[in-house]
Amino acid sequence: MALLERRSLAPERWESLLELDQVVDRVRRMLDETFSTIVPPALTTGLWSPLVDIEETEDAYVVEADLPGVKREDVDVEVIGNELVIRGEVKERERAGIVRKRARRVGRFEFRATLPDVDADKIEATLSEGVLTVRAPKVEQAKRRKIPIKAA
Repeated sequence: MALLERRSLAPERWESLLELDQVVDRVRRMLDETFSTIVPPALTTGLWSPLVDIEETEDAYVVEADLPGVKREDVDVEVIGNELVIRGEVKERERAGIVRKRARRVGRFEFRATLPDVDADKIEATLSEGVLTVRAPKVEQAKRRKIPIKAA
């Protein structure tokens, strides 16, 4: 008689929302590829959001956005109150042949994020090797400080 292994019937847990983002991105790409043959490309190039990482350090927020092939003059970065807004356009390049597969996005893009307690006058942005880096320093009172507990 063979021994049967016990298997858990509980569904596997996702370790992070990263896997969910990857699934959504795959589905979006499949839909884009499916309908790009039916709908003209000019109608499928709507507003989209670039891939972005936001890191909080002790003294600043650092936002990194993937913008491969985008020129500095085609990107605008501004702060409205405590909201960071990154806008721009990835321009379609001229091609000599027939496009058989299209996976890279073109057209206007926009990203918005609320960054609490930043010093808007000291925000800096750089674009290097296809990555836009925005460093938004925190205001003095927003920095974390450990408070010692005194004996009574």
